[in-house]
Amino acid sequence: MCGTKNLSCGDCGVTNCNLGDKSYPAFCLTTHLDEKIKEEAMAAYNEPDNHNVMVQAADVEYEGYGRLTRVEETIEFAKRMGFKKIGIATCVGLIRETRMLTKILRHHGFEVYGIGCKVGAQPKTSVGIREECCAVGANMCNPILQAKLLNEAKTDLNIVMGLCVGHDSLFYKYAEGLTTTMVVKDRVTGHNPVAAIYNAESYYQKKLFK
Repeated sequence: MCGTKNLSCGDCGVTNCNLGDKSYPAFCLTTHLDEKIKEEAMAAYNEPDNHNVMVQAADVEYEGYGRLTRVEETIEFAKRMGFKKIGIATCVGLIRETRMLTKILRHHGFEVYGIGCKVGAQPKTSVGIREECCAVGANMCNPILQAKLLNEAKTDLNIVMGLCVGHDSLFYKYAEGLTTTMVVKDRVTGHNPVAAIYNAESYYQKKLFK
């Protein structure tokens, strides 16, 4: 563990930035912001595309708060944005869920174009992955190719369905279209990674703090 800590929002138990009904902690980023960076960020919201995303997202949050599921919120957001073509970057292990999502999205009038993570059927060893890793599948996940194919398809919105840690990062890096996440992979908890956090002081304590 580091001897010194650079405290940030990850250490905050106050969140006065939300309602302004408490006091900011001494290390609060809000009270120590570089004003130039803040101004640059705020100016970016004036760009038409960014402004539209923020307005529509806020409306969906407000009108569906505690009422709409993530699937419903995504559909509502896409409709309000005027999106027509939705891409799905899916883990092949969630192809059943992706097929159902595709059916739902098409029912709501969207064109859907899905790309599985094993697209291209490239051996893991072809990119220098060690042979032992082939024990859980010989072919590599290919998030960069997924992104490039969805870019080529000119999707309006991309949905990530359970890509592996790191693979999802590469997809976000190379995807040109706006991207949201529907499923976060966690094979142990049934794709509910926050379960480990909820149990970090009980059942999972020894595993997470070993």
